[in-house]
Amino acid sequence: MFKKKALRINTYRGYGTNTRFRASGRALEDENINFSTNQNVFKTLKNIYKQLESDEIPEITIELKLSNGKLFEVHTDKEGYYNFDISISDLHKLTDQEGWLPYIASYKKKSSSRKISNQNIFPCSMLIPSKEAEFGIISDIDDTILHTGVASIFKWRVLANTLLKNFDKRTPIEGTVHFYKKLHLGKNNNPVNPFFYVSNSPWNLYDYLNAFFSKNHFPQGPILLRDFRTPFDKTPKPKMPHKQSEILNLLEMYSDMKFILIGDSGEKDADIYTKIAIEYPNRILAIYLRSVNHKRKEKRIQKIIKSFNTTPILLVHNSEQAITHAKESGFID
Repeated sequence: MFKKKALRINTYRGYGTNTRFRASGRALEDENINFSTNQNVFKTLKNIYKQLESDEIPEITIELKLSNGKLFEVHTDKEGYYNFDISISDLHKLTDQEGWLPYIASYKKKSSSRKISNQNIFPCSMLIPSKEAEFGIISDIDDTILHTGVASIFKWRVLANTLLKNFDKRTPIEGTVHFYKKLHLGKNNNPVNPFFYVSNSPWNLYDYLNAFFSKNHFPQGPILLRDFRTPFDKTPKPKMPHKQSEILNLLEMYSDMKFILIGDSGEKDADIYTKIAIEYPNRILAIYLRSVNHKRKEKRIQKIIKSFNTTPILLVHNSEQAITHAKESGFID
């Protein structure tokens, strides 16, 4: 008989408010994925396969413990995901200087007889944006921060980059880290402007992307991905694109905060961002779209820009162009 694998919890950094604690993650079998640096292509391909072929633990009880000792329970769904959302007062008392609230996820004792990795301690954190934040930043990932190739024919570059390159072999698009750090500091030179990273990549790639963000020192923020859908998935499709849904959730959650939206010219960012800006005309400070050097797609974006005057929108070929505009607009120093 095959020996059963140990269990783990894949926790996802999230966001909430001073009176709303939210937590999400996934209960999985531990595949012993090691995101070490300088590994060969075979090891990288094996790691990615293990992530995409994850074995979930459905309908099991997870405990969430705050630093003040408060304990909550949540149950995973049929795909092993859990989403917890509850009203609690004065959560800011538990945060660090940048607004991160730490907590621990664990399997409830006696809910499983199987071995649990990491001594059944899986740390995570939730962001509560500071009252001193000047604005929030919502950024796409693929071809906005990370060279991915979503505009390539049959998306072959997406597959090659994701499956064959380890996170430490992927390089951020030139100037993005510098620009993002400036936005994080804002005009007041205070590292409290919150970042939210949104991508159509599946949750299975969360650890891979998180390792890339950490290695390249991007401002820390929730990474908001989506459920992995196969061609045979019979569940109803979402009513709106994933990015649009996540951005609207953020606008609703932080109703007093204005945002800068950052994306690229490769897919539907321009359509989604301009639609949101029209719906919330006083909430979007600016839209920055990085050029993916695709003539036909860029021509389409230019048409959108020419007919749009609700909020500033720029197609930029490098980060310096965005930095210059952000300085002139008073977003950064």
